[in-house]
Amino acid sequence: MIHHLRGRLIEKTPTYAVVECAGVGYQVHISLNTYEQLGSDENVFLNTHMVVREDAQLLYGFARPEERELFLLLLGVSGVGANTARMILSAMNVEDARQAIQSGDVDAMKSVKGIGAKTAQRIIIDLQDKLGALDTGAAVVSGGSAARGNNLRQEALLALTTLGFDRGRCEKTLDQVLKETPGMSTVEELIKHALKRL
Repeated sequence: MIHHLRGRLIEKTPTYAVVECAGVGYQVHISLNTYEQLGSDENVFLNTHMVVREDAQLLYGFARPEERELFLLLLGVSGVGANTARMILSAMNVEDARQAIQSGDVDAMKSVKGIGAKTAQRIIIDLQDKLGALDTGAAVVSGGSAARGNNLRQEALLALTTLGFDRGRCEKTLDQVLKETPGMSTVEELIKHALKRL
């Protein structure tokens, strides 16, 4: 079991990061919130969890231990897999997700792509009593990724299609968001707006 990685950030996208530790590069699947918190520092520390399937061994990384704890709790809910858990943690931060679950806000959970009414209710019922143990202390403060001109749309498109969204729908949604919100300056902001519409 790989508990954490401390090393050099080689590559960072909204869906994965590559961290080099002692000459070995680890591809780590991350949420949008972890992407924002990684900033541009070369030396990084990620809490990790490995998901072993028949066809793959996937490493998931988290900027904060609280995010990993919630990820693991979500994996314990019937019908919620690693990608769905990551989608929840990309659509809302740990504090928002915790508040939605504890207050029984089914609509907030349903707003996440791939979460229907039954799954939202199951998440809330299964986790309401377990969330007290999560420490949602002060968030790590770090710089987000600056927009890179025309690459903004392309990076967001790549992230959304990697998460499993239809490319055509993503392109239309991103164009709408950029048209309606011309001041969009970061990939994270663009993806979050798009996720609410997809």
